[in-house]
Amino acid sequence: MFESIVAWYAPHVCIGCNRPGDLLCLGCQEGLPAATSRCYRCRALAESGRTCAACRRQSPLYSVRVVTDYEGVSKDLVRKFKFDGARAAARPIARTMNTLLSDDQGLLVLVPIPTASSRRRHRGFDQARLIARELAAQSGFDYSPLLGRLGQTRQVGSTRHQRLLQLTHSFYVRGSAKRVTGQHIILVDDVMTTGATLEAAAATLKAAGARRVEAIVFARA
Repeated sequence: MFESIVAWYAPHVCIGCNRPGDLLCLGCQEGLPAATSRCYRCRALAESGRTCAACRRQSPLYSVRVVTDYEGVSKDLVRKFKFDGARAAARPIARTMNTLLSDDQGLLVLVPIPTASSRRRHRGFDQARLIARELAAQSGFDYSPLLGRLGQTRQVGSTRHQRLLQLTHSFYVRGSAKRVTGQHIILVDDVMTTGATLEAAAATLKAAGARRVEAIVFARA
């Protein structure tokens, strides 16, 4: 509410072109370079970000859709969101992600990757939740924070193997597992580096009975 009041008197400025109104105007959104569609594990070219046949034997993720690469305007937008407290960034980020959901049909649930509680306290919000809620409002799909997170391990700079070890048993299903059974779930996050976090979260949901787990992220580092 406070940010909305501030924005009324001092509108946000687009980080791409300095035009007042939104943190990323529609023109600059359309100008974001599309990420090449690849298997998130081996980086082989793959339609709609699907996990390739070889990697699928080791991964619970059916696909990882990525809007753009983590550089230039997209990097500036995420940093303003996470480190400058610009919650309004969730709206244009979700708007770009919604373009990758336009062909989805049927029932699916948008589930945010929970942020470690230490970072959530420091920032005052959980950025993945804000994005997932906004994405649900724009797409019409259900939103549900089905996952909880344990531990405060900082992963920046870790290898994929180290991240997987750190994330073992880091996620749990909140409430009854019946909420997960048979569901088609799409995990939502802002940035993906190795995909280890998404993979660990997907493994938890599959173990709880999810029918299919995919992911959608704004940027790939």
